Amino acid sequence: MVTFLYIAGLLIFIYLFCSITYLLVVAIAGLMYREDPIPEASELANILILIPSFRDDHIICHTVQEAILHNYPRDKFDVMVVADSLKPMTVQQLRHFGASVLEVNTRMKSRSIHSALETLLPGQYDLVMLLDADNIMKPDCLRLVNNAYKAGHQAIQCHRTAKNEQTSVALLDAISEEINNHLFRQGQQALGFSAAPSGSGMAFEFNLLKSIFNWKPILENPGEDREIDMQLLKRGIQMHYLPEAWVLDEKVASHDVFEKQRLRWLEAQWYHLRMFWEPDMIGIYKDRHYYNKLVQNLLLPRSLYLVVFSAILVLVIIRYATGWAFFFPVPGWWLSLLLFFLLTLAIAMPSRYYSSPTIKALLSLPALMVAMLRALLKVKTGRKEFIPTPKSYTGLKESQK
Repeated sequence: MVTFLYIAGLLIFIYLFCSITYLLVVAIAGLMYREDPIPEASELANILILIPSFRDDHIICHTVQEAILHNYPRDKFDVMVVADSLKPMTVQQLRHFGASVLEVNTRMKSRSIHSALETLLPGQYDLVMLLDADNIMKPDCLRLVNNAYKAGHQAIQCHRTAKNEQTSVALLDAISEEINNHLFRQGQQALGFSAAPSGSGMAFEFNLLKSIFNWKPILENPGEDREIDMQLLKRGIQMHYLPEAWVLDEKVASHDVFEKQRLRWLEAQWYHLRMFWEPDMIGIYKDRHYYNKLVQNLLLPRSLYLVVFSAILVLVIIRYATGWAFFFPVPGWWLSLLLFFLLTLAIAMPSRYYSSPTIKALLSLPALMVAMLRALLKVKTGRKEFIPTPKSYTGLKESQK
């Protein structure tokens, strides 16, 4: 029994050591990264702002109004809402504001996007900007996207950031978003890899996006952002991250919504990890980009790292209380790993979050760790329905800052 615990402990330690070392290297790279400014484009692309919306009646009108008022030449962009289960009055208001509305009953974000793309003519738009129903583009967002597109980038990820931090859960989720931006976008770009898509605030060359959403399996996949990531990998296309192009995004404000969102993310990660052993992935060229993406899919969500370290802390206490050395390596090694993990988070977290509200918000961490464990226990492979994240924050004041 003791031998089994020793081997299990060693395997867990090796996994944590490798994954935390990877994250630390990426965090340091992101800290040191400096990119030459993309030159101002002399031509303007025709852009479609595409907004899938599922039962977001209370927030979609404000989002569309803000999108239509964006400071990009009005004759160079259109706004289209894919209205899934919106009320007739909401649809009427959206059309009154100047948006085109496609009414669907797909119950899946990927199917809504596909339905919209099927209505468009070839060459009608150069770029498609994907927003969620709660997203607000900050000034000059589309201008910066256009510059990147004219510089040769076919897939572009904007800097998605929080528009609400009114609860401890929302604040921690906002910090998590920025850590993701640092590790999986800025840090990846610094090392010459593709930035990871966020799920919204993304712009794609029209034909590229249409080819991705014409691939049938994506229409049955609730984790369409990870599927986009895989399709870009297959095509050898890198997503470019624009840290100055800001898109405001609503963060989850309660433990229940946090659990629902993380359940969707866990299922999407498990689904796409298995895809690395599918025939179409086995046949692609195995370069550093492939293995880097595989490593990313093998990483635990950060809250689960905290769960693991909490369990290890309990085992250390039991060890010292009983004198029974039943696991390996020794506690000092585990403590070093924990410190390296915390150092990684400290490097990746923006300095503006080193504040007293953040310290208070950390008191919510145990409850979020429990919510993450509940989500882990609810993971269902092969889920076909999309798990929506309820929106409850209009952000009228925040978006006008």
